[in-house]
Amino acid sequence: MAETHADPLQDCDLAIVGAGPVGTSLGILAARAGFSVTLIDARLENPVTTRDTRTFAIVRGSWRLLGATGVTGELADVITPLNGLEAEDGGTHWFGAPHVAFSNDDLGGGTGKDALGQMVPAAALQAALDRQTAAAQGLTWLKGARFSGMETGPAGAVITLENGQTLRAGLVAACDGLHSPVRTALGIRTEGRSYGKSVFAADVTLERPHHGIARQLFTPEGPFATLPLPGNRANLAWYMKGGAAEALVKQPKAAIEAELNARFARFAGEMHLDGPPLSYPLVMQVALAMTGPRTALLGDAAHRINPLAGQGLNLGFKDVGALIDVMTEARAAGLDPGSDTVLSRYQQWRRFDSYATAMSMDLIDRTFSNDNPVLKPLRGIALTVANRVGPLRRAMARQASAAQATMPSLMR
Repeated sequence: MAETHADPLQDCDLAIVGAGPVGTSLGILAARAGFSVTLIDARLENPVTTRDTRTFAIVRGSWRLLGATGVTGELADVITPLNGLEAEDGGTHWFGAPHVAFSNDDLGGGTGKDALGQMVPAAALQAALDRQTAAAQGLTWLKGARFSGMETGPAGAVITLENGQTLRAGLVAACDGLHSPVRTALGIRTEGRSYGKSVFAADVTLERPHHGIARQLFTPEGPFATLPLPGNRANLAWYMKGGAAEALVKQPKAAIEAELNARFARFAGEMHLDGPPLSYPLVMQVALAMTGPRTALLGDAAHRINPLAGQGLNLGFKDVGALIDVMTEARAAGLDPGSDTVLSRYQQWRRFDSYATAMSMDLIDRTFSNDNPVLKPLRGIALTVANRVGPLRRAMARQASAAQATMPSLMR
């Protein structure tokens, strides 16, 4: 049964398809900006859930945007400040393993709210956003509702749900994931590739204190990363050949721990599982357009990138901030926020950054996930220069933390 806070057949300024972190944050912020919003959420009222062991690295700019939704205070007890990022090139090197390290000092900040970012458990973030969604004025929340089709015209879009219900909106936001039905309905094509790899992810306890530092080791097989969690715990991500991660998660706990420690105890210290592990395939997919008639694509519907630098969800939050700015500026100028002219600004703002980030992460993976004797010294030089040249290191830290002046207003 759908849950509503208003008449579901009323016209709305914005209809959002998909209620993950991107869709719910967009709905909350748009409603607070004075737009009427309908959120179409495929999740059931009381779903059977499994434990979500993912942890998101929410960078400084994205954390500011989440602050505007009202969830950051609710998350204070479960987050871990991200005080630094370190990357090391594994394998054999003549003069030691090259590495690069960023810290809060590279952004002129300290700890806590001035950290590079925050490590946030995925389940806690979604629950906090759901609570703010339920409390938002001017937002209609349809639960257990699935998108079926859409027709667009000069006056707006008419969305049809699988139960036959229709609703009208001036603008549609597709926040419905990698296999976006809205994107498919619009005929927007994608490009990308499967990496032929999977990621093994798990929460672990560490024998060494992490000090809020996210660490990443590049191996010929792929990266191995530890992301800080409260206490002396970490969320790890290990890139493995296709099928290997899926096989490893089925092993007994003792066997998994033995494999982890045999491979990575030198880098991370001894590790012990703290909950069930999971695996997922590694793919890159970028939509060839981020807009269609009366529609904007956000988050995974627009771009699924290699997660090695934790930028995926942060790209989605940039999409949210940009669309809010575009909508509010259009309204102030007396323009239709769903018109092609207005949406073209969103496309110009977000398309290049999304594509460039996707290609950058892909290039890093291709460059470092090998033991090529030609590439090894070149990437060693690159890491050493990045680590020792202060202005370059600080510029990279600002880029990674979404701390540039060109960010959407809610992220500045």
